[in-house]
Amino acid sequence: MKLPHAAMAALVALALHQPGFAAETPAAPGTDKLAPVKAQIAQRNWSGAIQELKNINDVSSADWNNLMGYSLRKSATPDYAAAERYYNLALRIDPKHRGALEYSGELYLMTGDLQKAEERLAALDKACFFPCEEHTDLKRAIERYKAAGNKYVPE
Repeated sequence: MKLPHAAMAALVALALHQPGFAAETPAAPGTDKLAPVKAQIAQRNWSGAIQELKNINDVSSADWNNLMGYSLRKSATPDYAAAERYYNLALRIDPKHRGALEYSGELYLMTGDLQKAEERLAALDKACFFPCEEHTDLKRAIERYKAAGNKYVPE
């Protein structure tokens, strides 16, 4: 049986759709040990998220490193150097980790490094088979940055 092009495109899109938290790779239902961290992040409780991450201490996980970098970057007293280290660790574990690529790109904009942010956008362009939220978000952040005279503008 041959499917019409529209039906085939819909099936491909459905197969590639990955619901979940944009910051990390989706976990199988009931197995997400990072759920307490995500709950703290949803409440913007950065110190609580950092404490949960320390309790879990899964340093070999790209998602764990990405969320640690994210929480450190977003905290009341951001630690950009540590956030960058954790993002880079996440990318060493999984070079196509879309959350780490997006968030490190945002970090580079915050620290005034447009070139590195654009490098992350190029990496996202390759990591996303179809346009993905992380690519769109970082692209918009770069556009806002340039429009503001090379100054970071939060969303």
